[in-house]
Amino acid sequence: MSTLEIRRARAGDEDLILTLLRELAVYEKIEDRFRLTREVIASDFLCAGPHCFCDLAFLGGDPVGVMTSYPIYASFSAARGIFLEDLFVRPAFRGKGFGKALLTHLARRAVADGARYIDWFVIDWNKPSIDFYESLGAESPKGWLSYRLGTSALERLAGV
Repeated sequence: MSTLEIRRARAGDEDLILTLLRELAVYEKIEDRFRLTREVIASDFLCAGPHCFCDLAFLGGDPVGVMTSYPIYASFSAARGIFLEDLFVRPAFRGKGFGKALLTHLARRAVADGARYIDWFVIDWNKPSIDFYESLGAESPKGWLSYRLGTSALERLAGV
């Protein structure tokens, strides 16, 4: 029986990362917003000072899933954290503990790096993921709304 291998993405993984994250966008029904390219992956994920980290999961050499994350900071509580941007396990591999293994991998890294929490978003219709996260003890922060200053509003505010 093969063992799950989780490793940090490296040069040469651009096409695999692109494929897995596109599969996630299709699953989440937001492929129309997908703008990621090989070049962006190389410059943002795989550069000397990456803006985002990417881990890949393999079973017997077969790609199982992907996870992207980046460091965040909560100033009031003076706490370092990690924001989990993407967590995706291919449908054929779901229900086998690979999602939990990826999160465990991230949790171990967070603890080793002195982070005190991991945050992420989940689409409100994704009941299987919500149930999975809650089974791990994750909670949805009550009383907080998520906002985003998008491209046109961002440029307008910046005066460009």
